[in-house]
Amino acid sequence: MIPDLRKKILFTLMVIVIFRIGSVIPAPFLNMEALAGAMGAIDEGGTMLAYLNTLSGGAFSNATMFAMSVTPYINSSIIMQLLTVAIPPLERMAKEGEEGRKKIAAITRYVTVALGLIQGTAYYFFLRGTQFEGTPITLYNEGFAQVFSAIVIILVFTAGTAMMMWLGEQINQKGIGNGISILLFAGIVARMPATIAQLGNYISAANENPESFGQYYFLVPLFVLIFLGVIWVIVFMNDAERRIPVQYAKRVVGRKMYGGQSSHIPIKVGLSGVMPIIFASSILSIPSTINLFVHPADGSFWKGFLDAFNQGGWIYSILYFLLIIMFAYFYVTIQYNPVEMANNLRQSNGTIPGIRPGKPTSEFIAKILSKITLIGALFLAFIALLPIAYGAITGMHGMQLGGTSVIILVGVALETVKQMESQMMMRHYKGFLD
Repeated sequence: MIPDLRKKILFTLMVIVIFRIGSVIPAPFLNMEALAGAMGAIDEGGTMLAYLNTLSGGAFSNATMFAMSVTPYINSSIIMQLLTVAIPPLERMAKEGEEGRKKIAAITRYVTVALGLIQGTAYYFFLRGTQFEGTPITLYNEGFAQVFSAIVIILVFTAGTAMMMWLGEQINQKGIGNGISILLFAGIVARMPATIAQLGNYISAANENPESFGQYYFLVPLFVLIFLGVIWVIVFMNDAERRIPVQYAKRVVGRKMYGGQSSHIPIKVGLSGVMPIIFASSILSIPSTINLFVHPADGSFWKGFLDAFNQGGWIYSILYFLLIIMFAYFYVTIQYNPVEMANNLRQSNGTIPGIRPGKPTSEFIAKILSKITLIGALFLAFIALLPIAYGAITGMHGMQLGGTSVIILVGVALETVKQMESQMMMRHYKGFLD
């Protein structure tokens, strides 16, 4: 193996080890037995807590130093992307080149720490208000000791957020792959043993009582086959693209002729990536999270209203499907501007065969984008709803790896492999030139 590449891989693995060590160091002043009892069923519902716990690799349910995971940084990046489109000064800053990107990155870091502080504070109040069999999770709940322990716990969560962001940036500089994505990948992979253990429990139940649970002999292997099939579909769709042909006009500069060649504009089917699923699942987890904090009375209107949004219900599934489609179009709209693409083609003397330059070109590109976005959104909705549908049909609920997690895993793995191949290719050409 190439020495430089080996060093980068080892450095990345070292950072992942540090991340996993931090994920098992609990915050101080907490009753861990009460915490474990209260958090025992955290992954059973479609709450925001279950979503955060999956992304953090179980660190959230254990209230460890890295309980907030990379979600504050992801949310900060999303907020900055949206604000860059909406606020002209930030838009100008983004167009200033490397210096502008550094300024936006610095602002993103500050926003990340602020979001980590807000999330850490909210999580502390959740822990303080939760009990297990009458035993509070927080050890000190009165006087100065309560204030001091609250400050320490919140600062631990906030410091963990900042350290996660720093570890991701170190991977970007000295490791391989995108740092935040690698840490997110590691957190999700850490939940795979829980999924395997859950499948093993279904098989054990079938062995103990074949008459009642014998169907799991068929359903568990079917789940594994569907999981592998979903991975194949994601890999296929990740490389799928629509190529818009472009013909460049010939022009003479001095004694040389330029242009005249044919090219294309590649438009990927998965333009928006996994972001529509993240947006949709975050919004739909709000009612169940409110239900977790508020505890409305059984039989009340609010109890029935909030329970209607539980993961696996038909209302949840329909809204999930519609929100994924909506956010896919929204994300593509803020990322791609057909008018700007048409103007760039005109400035470079490029035309789409059979389409006039200017407004007809922008309308043609917008039409292509709309069709591709719909295909990509339907693909995302299928992947996201497949685990829910499988659980509703078979009764195998609460599986740790949902459609979002699988898309993230496959996407990060493919991107990291591509970066490794590019590193090896650069080394090959460098050696050839030397």
